[in-house]
Amino acid sequence: MRYLLLFIIFLFFTGCTVPPAKASVNLSDLQPLPEISATAVKPLRVAVAAIISPKGTVDSYGPLLDYLEAELDRPVELVQRRTYGEVNDLVQSGAVDLAFVCTSAYIVGHRDFDMQLLAAPQVMGDTVYHSLLIVPADSPAQSMADLRNRVFAFTDPISTSGRNYPIWLVNQLNETPDSFFGRTFYTYSHDDAIRAVANHVADGAAVDSLVYAYALEREPELAQKTRVIHTSPAFGIPPVVVSASARPQLVADLQDALLRMNETAVGRAALQAAGMDGFVLINDAEYESVRELETAVNGDP
Repeated sequence: MRYLLLFIIFLFFTGCTVPPAKASVNLSDLQPLPEISATAVKPLRVAVAAIISPKGTVDSYGPLLDYLEAELDRPVELVQRRTYGEVNDLVQSGAVDLAFVCTSAYIVGHRDFDMQLLAAPQVMGDTVYHSLLIVPADSPAQSMADLRNRVFAFTDPISTSGRNYPIWLVNQLNETPDSFFGRTFYTYSHDDAIRAVANHVADGAAVDSLVYAYALEREPELAQKTRVIHTSPAFGIPPVVVSASARPQLVADLQDALLRMNETAVGRAALQAAGMDGFVLINDAEYESVRELETAVNGDP
């Protein structure tokens, strides 16, 4: 009986306790959301093929990447690799969002995994370039035929101007690089190939005409140390590309930012640093001659 009485008293007091007051919400008292740290935003990863050396790439493309960072309000990360093929691998895997590639790299990427054109730089009012066959200024060579048994510098295994075109010239002499040259090597950038010739490390090289003009503008002494002995037909300029799996909205934003670069002082300064007039849309048909050269030198895949 005693325990029953205690139990009833317990129920009485717990049942009569005052319920907690409800929290009030004042909708007029609005507070700003906490800012998202810049480090929490996934960076835009941009690859630049080693058409020029790593230092040259940073010097030339740094302002352009800064422009994209400001336009997209998103951190931008530069990704560099030694070879054009490695940059293609980054595009294919989605490891980079945007890439500046060489023409043959685009042809191979478009064929193998549907690499997509985004835009093309315009330089001196045009969207073409040439392969220049260069030799030391004091060399007696006047054509590719004069470089037989000499040392030749290629730029990259899938370069149009730095490998495929000079091999095509050798093939016109009914020779192969192995039978024609005394020795060959790769520099993996066009400005390094120019310096190899200027310093007599190589007796000849074939380089991108745009890079050659850019190098001579910044290092005028190279003009005194090298000489052009042959110029190729025009090829479609090295383009800017994205993966076929890239998000459509990101592709549209990137394309818009590039096409509008010359509308602002900051954008024009970035273009000038890279030696460009601006960016324009370009069609795959502009690269047909590159595709034909690729097939002629390397055969059907």
